[in-house]
Amino acid sequence: MKPIQIDVSSDSRAYQVHIGEGLLDNLGVLLDAAGASKNRFLVSSPTVWKSHGQFIEKTITSNQVTLIPDGERSKTTLTVGKVYEALIQASADRTATIVAIGGGVIGDMVGFAAATFLRGVQLVQVPTTLLAQVDSSIGGKVGVNHTLGKNLIGAFHSPIVVVADPLVLKTLPRREFRAGLYEVIKYGMIADRGLFDRVERELSDIFDRSPLALVPIIAASCRIKAEVVSKDEREKGLRRTLNFGHTAGHAIEAITKYRRFRHGEAIGYGMLAVSDIAVRRGIFSASERKSLAALIGQLGPLPSLRDLSAKVVVDAMRRDKKMLHGKLHVVLPTRIGETTTVTDVSQQEFIRSLKSIGMLS
Repeated sequence: MKPIQIDVSSDSRAYQVHIGEGLLDNLGVLLDAAGASKNRFLVSSPTVWKSHGQFIEKTITSNQVTLIPDGERSKTTLTVGKVYEALIQASADRTATIVAIGGGVIGDMVGFAAATFLRGVQLVQVPTTLLAQVDSSIGGKVGVNHTLGKNLIGAFHSPIVVVADPLVLKTLPRREFRAGLYEVIKYGMIADRGLFDRVERELSDIFDRSPLALVPIIAASCRIKAEVVSKDEREKGLRRTLNFGHTAGHAIEAITKYRRFRHGEAIGYGMLAVSDIAVRRGIFSASERKSLAALIGQLGPLPSLRDLSAKVVVDAMRRDKKMLHGKLHVVLPTRIGETTTVTDVSQQEFIRSLKSIGMLS
């Protein structure tokens, strides 16, 4: 299958996303074509490097390889400090290109380091999870978590190129792979009924990690995000649609200290919760919500949230970075493939919707 190239154009930078089987064979060539400096520093996690490190070192020359802990609990300023330390000890300067190799957490942390080290150096994203390939590696949002909320500390810093090779997903644990599929479903829900139907129809091949099944859904998700980011890089309006399911999802992650749920799993619950609000408001059909719930259910069991308090989750939402002028922008579905954003969802509506997905009051 011929590699797919998607152009992302934003106020800060234009760059390309390359998607294709075996693209890591040409990683060095793609970096050269994107204008990456030869002063390259690779940052990854021990798990990713164990699976892919030897191969990557054969395709790209670098000054240094730094390994940092992965996972949402490690997504802190303390971990980013380890990247700074490694760069300083290696005498990295403003010509440096930092290459993030890993999932969304690695991409976010390394991106934040690139945005802030010497007030900004070049960044390359090489996503190795499905979630990172379809979502977090594109758009320039980088940052870390705080104990009181997800991604509260961050910046906008676009990469100079993104290289997504579906072959690396073969080593991904099934749960991590499933976590990425919730984000693919999100893209189908907000902008592409055909993508939603395709996941439903080809789920068996997708779980087999077939590149023929994966490349089209990765590309479709990336195209949607590229179009949105190109029109609204700084999330002043349209980009908020990408937060479908994330308002409740981020709060669920935060109150469980990022220990129980993968990001995608929390977003799965968040999509179900806001869809319930939309049904009760009469703007989304019960039958389409049933289709959403069925597809989410087909991915496999989600971790239990029956011991969580809906009121505590709602309190956590109030600390969400998307709060503006005391109002929370909530993305509600109107049909599969279309959404609307509202600012008048009451606390009672949220509590009722969270109880509908199994939480305590």
